[in-house]
Amino acid sequence: MGEIIKDGRLFKDMRVEDLIELYGSIHGFMASHIYEAIKIIKEFRDKCETRILSFTGNIIATGLRGVISQLLRERLFNVVITTCGAVDHDIARSFGGRYMKGFFDSDDIQLHREGVHRLGNIFIPVKDYGPIVEKVVHSVLGELVSRDGAGKSYSVRDIVWEIGRRVDDENSVLRAAVSSGTPVYVPGFLDGAFGTALFTFSQFNRISIDVFRDESELADIAFRAKCMGALIIGGGISKHHTLWWAQFHGGLDYAVYVTTAVEWDGSLSGARPREAVTWSKIREGARSVVVYGDATVIIPIIAYGVLYT
Repeated sequence: MGEIIKDGRLFKDMRVEDLIELYGSIHGFMASHIYEAIKIIKEFRDKCETRILSFTGNIIATGLRGVISQLLRERLFNVVITTCGAVDHDIARSFGGRYMKGFFDSDDIQLHREGVHRLGNIFIPVKDYGPIVEKVVHSVLGELVSRDGAGKSYSVRDIVWEIGRRVDDENSVLRAAVSSGTPVYVPGFLDGAFGTALFTFSQFNRISIDVFRDESELADIAFRAKCMGALIIGGGISKHHTLWWAQFHGGLDYAVYVTTAVEWDGSLSGARPREAVTWSKIREGARSVVVYGDATVIIPIIAYGVLYT
């Protein structure tokens, strides 16, 4: 038996701190998980020298991008594992791409005819996405070839950082990563506009991408870590790559998942932390929690709780 449930009350001019404590009192159902997630992240912030932030690219198309970059500037995390889409959206938005408020129930045929991509309820003009990413990536790669000579080898992290150094946008994730010294690993780097731009540039220029250098760095991080904690937002390759390398540490010591996926289809995206224990991706006895919900709603509350309470 645990503590007795306490009824919560709202009051005028309530602070976020008060809301978080209210979640702790409400307890059922995801309220308690949000409350626990904040406590877990605060604990591994103070105890772990290796703190991983893993997220999918879709959230970088939203205003949550600014919160993610803030977490990096505050050095709450010191390793990022993400998807190609995150790099795409950050580049596009950093270099003038206009991402507009839209709606889910749109006329997608009409949007297509007007040259507008739809990402959920976000509208992205075609000209503000792929062409910008290609132009920026080709420009940066051209500068690197001119500076270092043809044929030089770069890791994906190297290139991502080179782009981040050229960004003048305080909300940019890549810029925040560079300014805080946080490496950004993109295991699925070919799966998007960034990767395609690397490919098209390579067709006319001598440049080498050493994907194993990124993996070597991740191996060093995993094998040398004394304590590892991770906030994993969403699923897919960014979640799996985080857990995959964690197993070489013996598993994460702390894990917080924020997801909308369920486990009943056997997917990695929906798999809960206890399943990861069987793969040695999370340690037996590790502190972990899953928060089910939209990251754009959940993450600002968790981030505030960790940074300011």
